[in-house]
Amino acid sequence: MAGRIEDYALIGDMQTAALVCRDGTVDWLCLPRFDSHAIFAGLLGTEEHGFWRLGPAHAADAQPPTAARRTYRGDSLILESEWDTPRGTVRVTDFMPPRDGAPQLIRIVEGVTGRVPMRSALRMRFSYGRVVPWVHKHDGRTVAVAGPDSVWFDTTAETYGKSLTTYADFTVAPGDRIAFTISWQPSHREPPALPEPEQSLEATEEFWREWVEHCTYHGPYREAVIRSLITLKALTYAPTGGIVAAPTTSLPEDIGGVRNWDYRYTWLRDAAITLSSLLRTGYREEARAWREWLLRAVAGDPENLQIMYGIAGERELGEAELDWLPGYEKSAPVRVGNGAAHQLQLDVYGEVTEALHLAHMTGLARNDYASLLQLKLIRYLEDHWDEPDEGIWEVRGPRRHFVHSKVMAWVAVDRTIKLIESGDADGPLERWRELRDDIHRDVCERGYDKERNTFTQSYGSKELDASLLLIPQMGFLPPDDKRVIGTIEAIQRELSTPDGFILRYPTEGEHKGVDGLPGDEGAFLACSFWMADDLAMIGRVDEARKLFEKLLSLRNDLGLLAEEWDPTRKRQVGNFPQAFSHVPLIDTALRLTASGAYGG
Repeated sequence: MAGRIEDYALIGDMQTAALVCRDGTVDWLCLPRFDSHAIFAGLLGTEEHGFWRLGPAHAADAQPPTAARRTYRGDSLILESEWDTPRGTVRVTDFMPPRDGAPQLIRIVEGVTGRVPMRSALRMRFSYGRVVPWVHKHDGRTVAVAGPDSVWFDTTAETYGKSLTTYADFTVAPGDRIAFTISWQPSHREPPALPEPEQSLEATEEFWREWVEHCTYHGPYREAVIRSLITLKALTYAPTGGIVAAPTTSLPEDIGGVRNWDYRYTWLRDAAITLSSLLRTGYREEARAWREWLLRAVAGDPENLQIMYGIAGERELGEAELDWLPGYEKSAPVRVGNGAAHQLQLDVYGEVTEALHLAHMTGLARNDYASLLQLKLIRYLEDHWDEPDEGIWEVRGPRRHFVHSKVMAWVAVDRTIKLIESGDADGPLERWRELRDDIHRDVCERGYDKERNTFTQSYGSKELDASLLLIPQMGFLPPDDKRVIGTIEAIQRELSTPDGFILRYPTEGEHKGVDGLPGDEGAFLACSFWMADDLAMIGRVDEARKLFEKLLSLRNDLGLLAEEWDPTRKRQVGNFPQAFSHVPLIDTALRLTASGAYGG
């Protein structure tokens, strides 16, 4: 059985990522890209679907021992786990070196004290656990082949095969260092070069050290901000600049339920807000790469803008179910691909335009096609802003006039007007000023409940929606507007969990099925950060700080967050780690730091 979601650590190379459990098991790894088939899919099934455990030897009928301590080495993505055993202490260092060639996962075992018996158990299964590869020796190296894929296993330890698994049993003493490496290569190519684990470790550490030095944030929450920035960088697909929402698929929002989605793609919304956080903390190169990715993905067809694309800009992300996988804690179905790709979500026009606007304001070199794209997006919105859509939360029920979507359409027009006013683009300024006023008036008249003094989820509805918290953050209304304060207080009353976190929207009682799906979900962490932001904006800074620090306490021991928090089970749920949780963490830290609203 897989560990709890928060029991996992992330390692990666900016092209794919692995999840390593506290007991030293790699339960998830897709090769060679984030969205490739998994060779270790035990996270969504059982050991039969692939895993790699490396840790102290244990009895066959006993649970693998968990590490007594684990941490990232400094500000890096190099994981160090230590076990204290009756025979001594051992350390395992796991990492994936940023690469130009074959992707590698390297694990180095180091004796600390005593003499510790160790075991490596490697069970590779291709195609998400469905295909058993042909494993054989080639020039003294172990290679697993299935169809177009090959994975090479290199170590100085003696290995043997048993029960379709490759084992190595060995003992380490102080000063001993034994490395294990797997490398992916197309099966028709020559073998990848022999790994150089120690040199790769040094280069990986240097890469992260140099990258973190560019961070311009030096406030009281620096540790949390740096870890979140590293996580966001790890979710960036380096060859193209695309940014995945998470490196996993089908980790459930509702344990045992059907709210299981594939997040290994580039949502324009998630990527745009990720870009904004990177820009605010000094990372312009990532912004430039993402802008280039966007221009390639959208190409000459902004009228058919998708809400998400593949990490290289692919448009077809057909959704399918893997019926041979039982799912994480029997949360089925396991899905790959995402059928929401072709939904209409008008808010993405606002998020993309806001990201382009911020890039422009922070001095990113002008790109004429980016400005042209922005103008084309507004021309599309002129004709479509008043249509119903599926909204930010990708509801699979009927389309509605979601208030957040209209607000973000206003943002798109507003930021484009500012671009024209700056002299960096030409457009029908007066006509678009009228359009901006029309959208604003429409939202305030049709999306606002005067009796309750709150904006609502959609026109004519009584439901609330946490995305309304973005109204003051986007500048649609000032924070001291009574309608903003009323909305914040209404969401606190109606969408808070008993421990003070925020739900996206109601999913119980008379509201059950509002999103077209059965079951419930946990508190959406991004929404809780938005609440902290809003509280700070309306002057309730102590309350904002307390909520923010309470949210920080939900991170796992390595500073990582999934998409949601289950207030009943007191555990993280949803895909992990989640960009849409780490981005608002950074933004709230910046706001609280600027306001002086922090302890100590």
